[in-house]
Amino acid sequence: MQAKDILKRLESMAEPERKKGMARVGISTDSAYGIAVPKLREMAKEIGKNHDLALELWKTGNHEARMLAGFIGEPARVTEKLMEQWVQDFDSWDICDQVVSNLFDRTPWAYAKAMEWSEREEEFVKRAGFAMMASLAVHDKKAPDAVFMGLFKFIAQATDDDRNFVKKAVNWALRGIGKRNLALNEMALANAYAIAEFPFKSAQWIAKDAIRELSSEAVQERLRKKAGL
Repeated sequence: MQAKDILKRLESMAEPERKKGMARVGISTDSAYGIAVPKLREMAKEIGKNHDLALELWKTGNHEARMLAGFIGEPARVTEKLMEQWVQDFDSWDICDQVVSNLFDRTPWAYAKAMEWSEREEEFVKRAGFAMMASLAVHDKKAPDAVFMGLFKFIAQATDDDRNFVKKAVNWALRGIGKRNLALNEMALANAYAIAEFPFKSAQWIAKDAIRELSSEAVQERLRKKAGL
């Protein structure tokens, strides 16, 4: 199967009304067909991992083709150079989040890029850094707590960024780490309370939302069960 064949298939699956809905939630639709993510996941499962095809799909610039590229790319073949190339192409929060959480966070450079990108100025590059932190908190089961403890300073220093797609990702990272286990939950909450004192509206929103979820009985009960308490 070639990229051109997949593009034809994607075009046949176009949903104009869904495309309008995507635009309403801040997704860039200039090159989109409006196809639901579950349908793209089904297609990716059918195709299987195929890194060479992923590279070709990315080059098309099509929104859904790039989403597929993130699903079928092979982490072992992703280079640091490729990550830098693709992150510069991110033009929408959904592409950013899906590529990061399905491909980039499984590479050897995931933590380094999370920290590096979190300090960059470009909106979706910066978002990618925090999306990576949140994804690693879920997917990297073997990482020690110390690794995530080292990310709190990057979260704190970005809380003055009021851009919607950035501050939501900063919040996501804080909540993701705080839901990993009881020890990190306690540390995340302590950091959230400290951030709440920062003189920025974005920081106060990030902190308030994180505190509400991380201190909720549902999260606390799940973490206690996980710890065998």
